[in-house]
Amino acid sequence: MALVEELLLQPTSRSILLGAVVMLLTLVYFCSSRSSSQQQWKEPPGPKPLPILGNLLGIDLKRPYVSLCSMSKQYGSIFTVYFGPKKVVVLAGYQTLKQALVNHAEEFENRDITPIFADFNKGYGILFSNGENWKEMRRFALSTLRDFGMGKRGSEEKIIKETRYLREVFEQFKGKPFDTTQPVNYAISNIISAIVYGSRFEYSDPLFKDMVAWSNENIRLIGSASIQVYNMFPWLHSWVKNRKLIMINRENSIKGINRLVDRLQETLNPQDCRGLIDCFLVCKQKAEESGEKNTLFHKQNLLYTVANLFGAGTDTTAATLHWSLLLMAKYPHVQDRVQEEIDRVVGDRQPVMEDRKNLPYTDAVIHEIQRLANISPMSLPHTTTCDVHFQGFFIKKGTSVLPLLTSALRDENEWETPYTFNPAHFLDKQGRFVKRDSFMPFSAGRRVCVGESLARMELFLFFTSLLQHFRFTAPPGVSEDQLDLTPAVGFTLRPSPHKLCAISRSA
Repeated sequence: MALVEELLLQPTSRSILLGAVVMLLTLVYFCSSRSSSQQQWKEPPGPKPLPILGNLLGIDLKRPYVSLCSMSKQYGSIFTVYFGPKKVVVLAGYQTLKQALVNHAEEFENRDITPIFADFNKGYGILFSNGENWKEMRRFALSTLRDFGMGKRGSEEKIIKETRYLREVFEQFKGKPFDTTQPVNYAISNIISAIVYGSRFEYSDPLFKDMVAWSNENIRLIGSASIQVYNMFPWLHSWVKNRKLIMINRENSIKGINRLVDRLQETLNPQDCRGLIDCFLVCKQKAEESGEKNTLFHKQNLLYTVANLFGAGTDTTAATLHWSLLLMAKYPHVQDRVQEEIDRVVGDRQPVMEDRKNLPYTDAVIHEIQRLANISPMSLPHTTTCDVHFQGFFIKKGTSVLPLLTSALRDENEWETPYTFNPAHFLDKQGRFVKRDSFMPFSAGRRVCVGESLARMELFLFFTSLLQHFRFTAPPGVSEDQLDLTPAVGFTLRPSPHKLCAISRSA
């Protein structure tokens, strides 16, 4: 003890001891700060996963968005779920989606390319690519689509022309029940075809019919339970029948597009581009002539970009139009008000985009159809481009992130009656149309739908033109209450199979 006291009295010993104490306190502070930081930036909560299976037993693989919405009520607007062994962070609610996709757009911009989409697109095109390929193809598509009048007068004329062909098909049924699916799919497909290829197709064209069928079947199959399981356990590929069907359809579709591209190549005039493909071929030709070795304007990117535009440009808009006709038959009092407004404002002439500002109720109905139809309930998955600190949680770089779009379209904090068809959601007390920020059927941020402006124009012109000429009703013997609004299973949500009567209003 005396020795210790003696050492403490020595200046050198006191300095050493003081330094040791300072180091100890610094270490304690660092550890406590780190512990506090880890607590502050913890990972999002979620249900406890099972080994290998993850949270698979708690998810309805046919309608996973329903299960995820239910989980969000328990775990909050940002939570973790395991699809098999794969960790996924789910974003729910309008405010969270906006903050992630818009305010933190760069951190959440990458696409999570799941096994089926990797098989499907091979890293080419727009929808399922990342990095420079995605940026270049998206930039090219946007600028070229604008040049060909996407959302402007040029595409308006194409749409108006196509509404007449569709009306002719509807008239052939003379008020008898029929399935609207095929003619509507052909009409919507022809809009993107006219912009991409430079011309429309006859509805009877065999290649056109096959390409629409392949695309529609693939979108349905991608939403099947077996494909969800394949995405979790890709080593099962040999036993997943739906994957084989998807790949056969995809191969056929790419071959069909290639045939059409070759035809356009033979008659290409760089001074007079007929559509997006011509513009791409000109860019490809210039790159080859300049000796550019790493150009992204090559055949594979062309084929898959066209396939992306054709599939995405057809399915969601056509599905929304199917819902619109079904909902008009389901709610005849809404159809009455729409037709009264169209008759009063437009009369017998062809509706045009300029009419939209004078048709507030009709515009509100179209928006409410999109909201309730909930075509893309989960959007396409993203991944984080870096480590992200978000809403008090830590999300590691490369984590799969799933924006739950349905949670914004049916956010109980944003919509007065989120689960019912209510056009008043988009009207003020004076009956004027009002925009709603939580209306995001096209997603948001850097991955927002390339064809949003075109889709909006298509929906308005087809809807007003059809309602101007026809009254849509349930088949004889079927009441409005018996019309089923349960969506069919698929990657996007279409109505379940049904028939309607299109009764001419001029009869």
